[in-house]
Amino acid sequence: MNSNDTQEQALRSEAIRAAIAHYSHAHAALKSYRPGERIPYAARVFDEKEIANLVDSALDFWLTSGRFAARFEREFSSFVGVRHTMLTNSGSSANLLAFMALTSPSLKERRIRPGDEIVTVAAGFPTTVSPIIQYGAVPVFVDVTLPEYNIDTAMLEAALSSRTKAVMVAHTLGNPFDIAKVSGFCVRHGLWLIEDNCDALGSRYCLDGVWGFTGSFGDLATSSFYPPHHMTMGEGGAVYTNDPHLKRLVESFRDWGRDCWCPSGQDNTCGKRFAKQYGELPPGYDHKYVYSHFGYNLKLTDMQAAIGCAQLEKLPTFIDARKKNWCKLREGLSDMEDSLILPGTTRDSDPSWFGFLLTIRENTAFNRDELVNYLESRGIQTRMLFAGNLIKHPCFDEMRAGGTGYRVVGELAITERIMRDTFWIGVYPGMTEEMIAYMLDTIRAFIKRGGST
Repeated sequence: MNSNDTQEQALRSEAIRAAIAHYSHAHAALKSYRPGERIPYAARVFDEKEIANLVDSALDFWLTSGRFAARFEREFSSFVGVRHTMLTNSGSSANLLAFMALTSPSLKERRIRPGDEIVTVAAGFPTTVSPIIQYGAVPVFVDVTLPEYNIDTAMLEAALSSRTKAVMVAHTLGNPFDIAKVSGFCVRHGLWLIEDNCDALGSRYCLDGVWGFTGSFGDLATSSFYPPHHMTMGEGGAVYTNDPHLKRLVESFRDWGRDCWCPSGQDNTCGKRFAKQYGELPPGYDHKYVYSHFGYNLKLTDMQAAIGCAQLEKLPTFIDARKKNWCKLREGLSDMEDSLILPGTTRDSDPSWFGFLLTIRENTAFNRDELVNYLESRGIQTRMLFAGNLIKHPCFDEMRAGGTGYRVVGELAITERIMRDTFWIGVYPGMTEEMIAYMLDTIRAFIKRGGST
């Protein structure tokens, strides 16, 4: 190492030490919780390691994906148990890329084309469905079940048509859907399976006697690293797969649609950059500027990935904390089941919970909105189960008026119920026993007085 390198390393170490000192001053001190203070449904949990990685990456001034991104993709793949991980700028972009990869002409008769049908649910987050609609495919909505809040697998065969090409559904708030039945349905009918794993990182499922992480069972899976999620990069997401062909397709759509697979800042990885002929381009046209798909630029920065590398080390403890917090809420409300439908775990699963779902029972003295307003007024943050019923939202107004663009199988009765009666509270790792006790006391007090505010 020459003197310039030695000086650079010393300055880098000094900058990182200063950033850690700032963290200790500005972020590390934790004050004790006092009842009535705001309890968020989710929040970032971090320490000096995220700060050190972030500064280390910033000093490189490599403003796109780089060494930390490559490290994260490798370590994340190892954690989930998949061969390939491709980072992107959000979980929503991950869903877009996973879906668009299946529209590639290279998939031949299995490619998804406009007008083809994708089985999904309306009781979820919109960006599980948005790519389907935006491409011109047809979402086919089926109902979900209580108290699991996942796709009703009894409706799968009724949803099937000659145009069905895939199933794209989420593991709701960390609770795995019935992977055995969904994947079995897909295998029987030659369909793609996309697991939206954005709310379920670390959840496990036992298929044919073997336990695996959700996200490792489908053809493609997605994660989100937005701050409320199981781990964070601020913004960020990932698509993962065991299929090397699908990996290449995701990378192509993510990286402008290009045919070249060189990492950022590198040239001629294939050794034939000017040696081949593509489409109707002249022979020898620069492979870095050959486009095999109509793609996007959905990469993330290395600074985001640097944070993610530190978060990934903490992920097992985050998962354990979420499970413990969920169990404390479940046990603490076990005698309230006359008024509340408490969440149920899918058979053969071990969820890594994103939140604690509650549904108000019918003919109860109070309704969902009254309980939610009571909790919010006392500092407990709540959330709906996302869209509730997506097809009732303004974005579907034009589609309903035209009578085309989607299909519904059955009555979506449980989906309607969720839209009307369901909400959830947090279980994130930063919650203390005092916070959970306050939430339990507040809910119980409301119910015992018959819903009176």
